[in-house]
Amino acid sequence: MTTLMSAPVAALLERLFSEAENVQTPALAEFAALPVAERERMLNSKTEYRAVYARLKDVAIPVSRETGTLLYMLARSSQARVIVEFGTSFGISTLHLAAALRDNGGGRLITTEFEPSKAQRARDNLAAGGLLDLVEIREGDALETLRTGLPEQIDMLLLDGAKGLYFDVLRLLEDRLRPGALIIADNADYCPEYVAQIRNPDGGYLSLPFPGEVELSMKR
Repeated sequence: MTTLMSAPVAALLERLFSEAENVQTPALAEFAALPVAERERMLNSKTEYRAVYARLKDVAIPVSRETGTLLYMLARSSQARVIVEFGTSFGISTLHLAAALRDNGGGRLITTEFEPSKAQRARDNLAAGGLLDLVEIREGDALETLRTGLPEQIDMLLLDGAKGLYFDVLRLLEDRLRPGALIIADNADYCPEYVAQIRNPDGGYLSLPFPGEVELSMKR
């Protein structure tokens, strides 16, 4: 059995996914009621993301179950040892990645979250899953928290925070991405600047968009 499919991680993830699927808050209802164009503008913005995600601080906004499994599979099959995650939230994707590190024999996962209450919930969930020893949670703006103190080489990068910052985070880290490193971007289409770079034939990446959710790329 894998760590992902065993106690305590499997039951913990099932509870967290179920809670996320059933949550209803006034802030979430208010955001969902906005016109589509307005929601997209706010998600694309490099300046409004703090206000948006602060309003949704009690909402997990996790990756899908399928994407979580994909993250585990990619990290395992690539034998990743160093993973960076932009956007911790409640730690659902973090649990999948940390489970892969455990099954790879160990490693280091650096994840960053600017909402302190979410960072604490993620920390509690990782502790409950017995995976906190593999994870360093950094609190604050990713463009600052990921600027220093990183390993020389990164095997895998997950972008699942403020969509408008995907390009900037990639630029910040790409010199440390090893050849063959995998980059997974959730809802990448919300950052046209990122998409243009990652799909540019001369941009140094191979990239494959999965309809509706994930862009999977590899550093050449």
